[in-house]
Amino acid sequence: MDTSKPPGNPRRLPDWATPGWLLGAFSLLFLLALALTHALTAERIAVQEKLKLARQLQALLPPGGYDNAPGEDAITRAGRVVYRARLNGRPAAALIKTTAPDGYSGAIELLVGIAPGGELLGVRVLQHRETPGLGDAIELRRSDWLLGFNGKSLGNPAAPGWAVKKDGGAFDAFTGATITPRAVVGEVKSTLEFFRDNRHNVFR
Repeated sequence: MDTSKPPGNPRRLPDWATPGWLLGAFSLLFLLALALTHALTAERIAVQEKLKLARQLQALLPPGGYDNAPGEDAITRAGRVVYRARLNGRPAAALIKTTAPDGYSGAIELLVGIAPGGELLGVRVLQHRETPGLGDAIELRRSDWLLGFNGKSLGNPAAPGWAVKKDGGAFDAFTGATITPRAVVGEVKSTLEFFRDNRHNVFR
């Protein structure tokens, strides 16, 4: 005698175990893992960015010439970020992050250090996309061209001198690359003019 049970309906998976639910669960787990990773790394990235900014600002400041944290004393004016260095509460330097929009390959981000009297403490390039081997001579690691701004002001040289020599000015250009230094010289002059016109508001 056949004692086997008659075939019945196959066992159904619970609703939560269907492919759609499983896919949704995996997607949710992935998003949670992604959020957790971001939360764990965001603070570390923020700390690294803060240290990088501090190094960039310190490069333009004389040792012992300030006693505050310029990276934490900042304002924004006319599209420029101004980091303010102080000594005993008095203005010591303005470190202005600005952008030359007319580089050969696009915008050139600059940091311009200016003493309270309007003299340049120095200029550094923070970011650019200029042609390697030509326009990238604006980087200090590639040439000392940027050091030519040290000590300059709106009166030194006089207004006509704030241009590259090809345009009748006082600043050298690069062989085969005039547009890049022209853009930097023009923006440094513009930043000095901005500081002159906003000097009293900058350090409020």
